[in-house]
Amino acid sequence: MNFTALHRALGRPPSTITEELLDEAVDEGVMETDDLDWKTKLPPRKNLAQNDFPKDVAAMANAGGGVIIYGVEEVQKAATRRTDAGELGEIHERALRSAAYTAISPPVMGLKIYRLGDEGHRAVIVEIPASTEGPHLIYRQDLFGAPKRNDADTVWMREREIEVAYRARFEERRRGDEALAGLYDEAAAGRGDDRAWLIAVARPRFPHIGAPIARHAIGDLFNRISTAAPTWSTNQVTHPISKCDFFAPRPGLRRWVAPDRGTRDNRETWASVHHDGSATLVTTAGGHSRREGNFEPHQIESSAIELGVVDFLALAWSTAEKYGLDEYDVRMGLVWSGKEPLRVWTVDSVGDLTDQYSTPLWRYTPVDATLNLQTTLEDFQSDVYEFAVTCVNQTGLRGLRWTRSPDKSFD
Repeated sequence: MNFTALHRALGRPPSTITEELLDEAVDEGVMETDDLDWKTKLPPRKNLAQNDFPKDVAAMANAGGGVIIYGVEEVQKAATRRTDAGELGEIHERALRSAAYTAISPPVMGLKIYRLGDEGHRAVIVEIPASTEGPHLIYRQDLFGAPKRNDADTVWMREREIEVAYRARFEERRRGDEALAGLYDEAAAGRGDDRAWLIAVARPRFPHIGAPIARHAIGDLFNRISTAAPTWSTNQVTHPISKCDFFAPRPGLRRWVAPDRGTRDNRETWASVHHDGSATLVTTAGGHSRREGNFEPHQIESSAIELGVVDFLALAWSTAEKYGLDEYDVRMGLVWSGKEPLRVWTVDSVGDLTDQYSTPLWRYTPVDATLNLQTTLEDFQSDVYEFAVTCVNQTGLRGLRWTRSPDKSFD
């Protein structure tokens, strides 16, 4: 479900963008605004970065997002009739996304592109998301400018406006950092005294506003997690997320909480899906059961870190997909307040467990990243792998054993 400038102009609730919606806008003569732009034809693919497309996208992003609709003729800024926007093939669509990435600084990512109608009556809708990274600049050789929408027109920001835009960017980053830290501290509260815990939180850059996920839909979200996690890892060991009961979620403070199922293997996991699109995962990392007896509370299997990352990002990805969100700030860490340093165990060349390759850690520094989750499982795999590498490298270990490499697959 989308809620765009087109829906707002027609007084419609969130819905899928359809031809009927577009026809209604034409019949009513909907006017262009700062977040709605009518255009008759798609820009040609050749020299796309040099035409007005990047400027139009940057102007929308600098004004809080909006939609550009190709395939509608306008007179005095009012929609008058449908035209044929032209063919948008896969290569042409990739060129549009590439222009938004390479011809704008910082890049505008997360474009949503929709095709409507048949030949002779085709329309293309490009939805530009709101951005916290303004001002977005357009370069022409050694010159640059920051376009913005002023009602139905595209104008250039003046120096004072650019200054204000940069100040807003830095202030938004500060607020986002504080919100992420608060979410992490809340999830970590009371953890780490009995054994080491893995804490992971994800927060959308633009939190969801509107109806939360219904309780009965949490099970569907878990099914998506169960699809995502094996895509990025092996199933040869227990995934932490499997310990959660997503089919009997409990209400929390503006969230649904999937509680631990209470299995008797010294593993405990809790997950939360927040109404604003945030997600948290807390799971035991130390003291797991093994054939030779339990690990000590400060002893961690490397698989606990790797699969904790995989399951956490599967949770975040599934939540983002459900809410239709894209950019997320994420943080993962290990908390432990005992008198022994953390030691990470892995499997050596002959299959024996050992901690001789890891570095003793008195404190694990949380790992932060900003990730675009509005993508496919396959495209997100490299981000999952790189984040897992960063998390494991801090323990002194180099390679990953349980996480699927982007250029390899498990037999």
